[in-house]
Amino acid sequence: MSGCFCQNMEEVFNEFEADLKDLKPKVREKAIEIASGLLIKKNYTRQGALKEGIRQAEEWFLDLEG
Repeated sequence: MSGCFCQNMEEVFNEFEADLKDLKPKVREKAIEIASGLLIKKNYTRQGALKEGIRQAEEWFLDLEG
C-alpha cells in the first residue's frame, strides 16, 4: 500500500481520532487499511468500518505477537 493512499485514508477517518489515538502505530495503520477496504467493498459507514477495522487489527496484532 502506498504511503499516499494510507495518508489520504487517514484523513477520511480524522473525525474518529479519539478511537485511534491509543492504538500502537502498527495497529492503527492496519485498522485504517482494513477500514478503508470495508468502505470500498462493503456497505459500512465510516464509523462502522473503523470499529470493525480496529477489532480486526487488534486480532491481527495479537496473532502477530503470538
